[in-house]
Amino acid sequence: MTINKRNEVRRILVLGGYGNFGKRIVESLSALKGITLLIAGRDAAKADKLRQQLGSNSARAALETALVDINDSALTRRIQSLAPDLVIHTSGPFQGQNYRVPEACIAAGCHYIDLADDRRFVCDITSFDARAKALGLLVVSGASSVPGLSSTVIDRFADEFSELEEVDFAIAPGNQAERGAATVRGILSYTGRPFFAFHKGKWVSIYGWMNPRKLDFGGTIGKRWLANIDIPDLELFPQRYNGVSSIRFQAGLELPILHFGMVAMASLARVGIVRNWASLTSPIVRASELFIRFGTDIGGMQINLSGLDKNQQRKRIKWTLCAENGVGPYIPTISAIILAKKLISGDIEVRGATPCLGLYSLDEFDQEASPLGIFHQVER
Repeated sequence: MTINKRNEVRRILVLGGYGNFGKRIVESLSALKGITLLIAGRDAAKADKLRQQLGSNSARAALETALVDINDSALTRRIQSLAPDLVIHTSGPFQGQNYRVPEACIAAGCHYIDLADDRRFVCDITSFDARAKALGLLVVSGASSVPGLSSTVIDRFADEFSELEEVDFAIAPGNQAERGAATVRGILSYTGRPFFAFHKGKWVSIYGWMNPRKLDFGGTIGKRWLANIDIPDLELFPQRYNGVSSIRFQAGLELPILHFGMVAMASLARVGIVRNWASLTSPIVRASELFIRFGTDIGGMQINLSGLDKNQQRKRIKWTLCAENGVGPYIPTISAIILAKKLISGDIEVRGATPCLGLYSLDEFDQEASPLGIFHQVER
């Protein structure tokens, strides 16, 4: 086992580094001087193409490529041979994925960050906490829109409540925004399947991509249809925010024809006509591409908090994020970028294995998001 005794982070391996999210992380970190970025995956040509593109754009970081298959039985030895100080894992879908990658990183003695949105993968990462702490490593799961950004926003406003009772939040991507097959496969894996949510102080069973409703995201985005999505927050937030009685999360597709197509697919899965839509990911993605010129490239996120203020009066806070010009896919990458930069600069001392909760501030998010044209507002 090789452990970086000085705890310096200078060599960063990005798994899926040329993918939908990985390439955005590599792009951002390539502006940093004094580090080496390894663009990794199973396709050497795609990795090298991105390396050349970023190199021609005067990247300040040193850029290398590496062939890495996360399903390789020799993954630990492969990571050890590359000697990274940090691995950023973007190779989804994480639904059904085992802990082969974080285990390999711990064995190799390097920090680990992933963009997982799978409930069990993120929530159960704490099983590695003792091992990670013993080696002085930070192992973070869910460094993405949820629970990374969502918890950061709630943390910012939670102190304004004497009792935070309800959290109701949603994500609505624009139809023209770039979409990855892994993300679609992850969503399809629980479409029409039951999962538990905390409602009025009790755990209740709800179904993926059902219970459609329309939510107003404001002038730029407008009203969007939503439906149930299973995420780690549904399990993590009742524990994190003491006194919360209801947690609801939904997401949706901008075009009603696609959104209600998913609702219909969920209904078929619920009654058992289709067992698992994830097996049809490729044709479903191809079909959705036929509609790519419709709708907009504007996406958003909204978090609604309600409860009692310090004077025991009813209080509501609505936080809304807007991403125009197709920059929405950058949002799931920002949490990982922030944490990577904090490790590089030595500005984070937390060690152990944890979901991405309380590891950065909303101000730190703005430092990365504002230059991209991603902004948010608050209504009280």
